This record gives sequence, C-alpha cells and structure tokens, in this order.
Amino acid sequence: MTIDAPLADTSSADAPTQAALRELAAHAEAICDAVAKGLTGKRDVVETTIAVLLSRGHLLLEDVPGVGKTTLATALGKALGLDVARIQFTPDLLPSDLTGVNIYRPHSGEFEFRPGPLFSQVVVGDEVNRASPKTQSALLECMQEGQVTVDGTSYELPSPFFVIATQNPIEMDGTYPLPEAQRDRFTARLTMGYPPAESELSMLDMHDLDEPTRTIRPIISADEVHKLSQTTALIYAAKSIKQYILDLVHASRESPHLQLGTSPRAAIQLLRVAKAHAAITGRDHVLPDDIKTLASPVLAHRLIPEDAGTTSAEIDEILKNIITNTPIRVHRNEMTRPEVS
Repeated sequence: MTIDAPLADTSSADAPTQAALRELAAHAEAICDAVAKGLTGKRDVVETTIAVLLSRGHLLLEDVPGVGKTTLATALGKALGLDVARIQFTPDLLPSDLTGVNIYRPHSGEFEFRPGPLFSQVVVGDEVNRASPKTQSALLECMQEGQVTVDGTSYELPSPFFVIATQNPIEMDGTYPLPEAQRDRFTARLTMGYPPAESELSMLDMHDLDEPTRTIRPIISADEVHKLSQTTALIYAAKSIKQYILDLVHASRESPHLQLGTSPRAAIQLLRVAKAHAAITGRDHVLPDDIKTLASPVLAHRLIPEDAGTTSAEIDEILKNIITNTPIRVHRNEMTRPEVS
C-alpha cells in the first residue's frame, strides 16, 4: 500500500518544520554517501541503521563473516563524528572489562572509578555471542537505561549512546546465543547479505590501494544527532497507524507457529523507527509502508517459534505471512497531522 500524501501543515508548535525535515534528509543522504566509501551496494541497510540511531535504539548485525558488518559499524561511527569504542567479545571477557572498575588510590585512601569502553557514544561489539552470558548481561542496563552500575553506584552514559553488535549465525562452536531478554534490547536486527556483482567489483577497486574507511570524515556532531533525534520524535503517527502496529504485535502473539510473540517494547520501538524512517525520506508523517518495511528488522529477532528447529528464514516467513494477513485499516485522510485552527 503506497499513499503519496502531501506534507501536512507544520505550523503547530509540536510539528517539525519543513526546513528541519530537509536538513535531516540532507544529513542522512550525506551519511549514506560517506559510509558508501567503505561499504558499497548496501544503501538500504545504511538508511535503516541511521533510522535506528535517530530513534535512540540499538542494532544487531547478524550475518556470515566477511560481508561488511564491522565495516558498516566502523564507517558509520566515523561519519557521525562521535566517540567510538570497538570491543572484541571473547569467552574470557569480564563484565568489568566493559563497564569499568573501581581502583584504590593509596595516596588518597579512596577508590577512583575508571570507566570502561561502554562510556563511548558508539559502542561496536564484535561477535557479541562469543562472550559469556555474565558478560553479555552487562549490556542490559546500559542499553535500556543509559547508565552503568558498578559497586552500587550508577554512572550515566554519554548521549547519544548507540550499540552496534555483530554476530555470526553459522559458526556456533564456543558461542553463547543471546537470550531473549538481550535480543529484545536491540531495536532491530539486520542482515547484510552479499553485495550485487557490480558493487562487489567497485569494492575491489576501492580496497586496491588502502582501507577506504580511513578517508571518511565526520559529517555531523553529537549535538546535531540530538537535534535530528528530536525532529524524528515530532513526526506524526495517526491513531490508525498505531493500531496497525498493535494489530501486527497481537497477531504474532496469537500465531500457532510461535511460542512467544513480540513484546510491548517492540511496538514502541517499531513506532519510533518508523518515524525516523519517514523523516529520512522527507515526510512529516508515518505511512503504513514504513511499518511494513521495518516490521521484519524490528520484530523478527524477538519471536520464539514453537518448533526449536525453525530457522531464521522460516521465522521471517512466518512474520511475512502475519504482515500479509493483517489488514491495514488506515484511510488517506488520516495520514497527515490535523490542521490547527
């Protein structure tokens, strides 16, 4: 379903101005172009990643080795001009290696907190499923509440705070699959896939002389990311759009093929990412197409099938059937923000 509705009147105080929308779309375009210097043929993946960032969420990249998961995370961090920390998850990694530790200072007789790599604006967790569940759990508080608690004291994390974690679903020896609670913290899960043939040829040319991500320069600052996030929060979502989201969520809970459907958190995050996706395309309102496009990345990794042997591809197919069979009860005149008299 595609509705080409015009921009609504943005004169009300709680609506983003058209100038703000043009600025956001221009920044998103510039970031995509910058990331493309190191990662070709994946513009849709980059756009969804930017939408997750602007919705104040976190991203899980799951795919086979060598398709550009870490490259995407690194290139995006450089293009955003934010403080980036890369963590290689291993079985011997401890929670304190992420959060930081209290160190005793003999000269003062006091403990001093030394922050860990989680105190960065962009945290790239490479092969997150190779760490023990105890270490994985260190991400739970920071991803949900934006803080870290060490020895009973809570420390606020920087803002924006964006976790991009990668994992390889093929090689499972010596890994610890992410539990349901951990997966639910990730706003979306994306797969990279292999690039098109022409993009792969361009990639060979790009990597012929040097690592292309070295040439990426910051596009925007942390303050600008804040500003863009505030703009996306003002995008209008009609009540019928919100009901459509709930219809999808409830259908997943009632599916005979699923042991566990999606959580209320999933509905909230789907709405937020849909708003960011609309803003990136220059719209001040959410369309049903935004929801349909993002339903699989946002919802699929949260579903628990009845059959333990069900593959990720089969779960995606179950969700696709849910989306196909869930009616869209949205009318054209409900799409845009009501005019303020």
